[in-house]
Amino acid sequence: MYKNVKRKIERGVAFPTCISVNNTVCHFSPLASDEAVLEEGDLVKIDMGCHIDGFIALVAHTHVLQEGPVAGKAADVIAAANTAAEVALRLVRPGKKNKDVTDAIQKVAAAYDCKIVEGVLSHQLKQFVIDGNKVVLSVSSPDTRVDDAEFEENEVYAVDIVASTGEGKPKLLDERQTTIYKRAVDKNYHLKMKASRFIFSEISQKFPIMPFSARALEEKRARLGLVECVNHELLQPYPVLHEKPGDLVAHIKFTVLLMPNGSDRITSHSLQELQPTKSIDDPEIKAWLALGTKTKKKGGGKKKKGKKDDKPEESSAAEPMDATTNGASQE
Repeated sequence: MYKNVKRKIERGVAFPTCISVNNTVCHFSPLASDEAVLEEGDLVKIDMGCHIDGFIALVAHTHVLQEGPVAGKAADVIAAANTAAEVALRLVRPGKKNKDVTDAIQKVAAAYDCKIVEGVLSHQLKQFVIDGNKVVLSVSSPDTRVDDAEFEENEVYAVDIVASTGEGKPKLLDERQTTIYKRAVDKNYHLKMKASRFIFSEISQKFPIMPFSARALEEKRARLGLVECVNHELLQPYPVLHEKPGDLVAHIKFTVLLMPNGSDRITSHSLQELQPTKSIDDPEIKAWLALGTKTKKKGGGKKKKGKKDDKPEESSAAEPMDATTNGASQE
């Protein structure tokens, strides 16, 4: 899509497409040999990312394979994830702390009788860096600690919200389902197996920085070689985690730029019509949703006339999900 004839710019996949169904939390990116078939009523999470010149845009969306409005538990968990994402959009702003977002999204999920899934991190994005040092923890727990951080102007974040009707404590069921990896640039090891050395050389040439799918490699040889690479920490795996059978998991992820005039969400997708069984009555959550995502520009001065780009100020306040609306405004 992006063509610049003057200079060749690196561009492509920043995160392989994942299709995680029902109680599968994330990172399910099947190989060509996989024969799984989607069925009517499945709750499907689509997750992907791309980059131009190392500048990354990520998005995840949840969709139920059915005609008409989504009701019941599926509607509750999607509404929980989406409303939490709308609150996060309004709290990831300069001057706010990462802990403010962690506490808020858990409160939103509880209002829908759902849980935010443990272990999910919202990362700062930088050029060619998909997992920057500043992070937002989804759930505070003794096992996962992150440094306190304050959001600053001109930063970029991938806000990653995963909600579940279950306990929110997913488990790894089968390591063989893992197909997404990222090169650990700070690790070195002399691999013993010829297959491992061949695969690692291919990875270093094709995917030196961004996560990739084993689909992009020759499957049989990759299966052999990847294990040794992971065992010696040359590759960081993205495991496929699951909640209990019968639980439903929803995933909403968007990329936000913290601009001088407010937050600019650059990736999103409109939701199906939802009819959740719960509604938001909590005044604090309503107050968060009422916050605008745009702020007036700093500094006085006269406005120049006749500029095409001058637009009226946006407030972009969101509505909480209830039984009659499909949720918050989508930019």
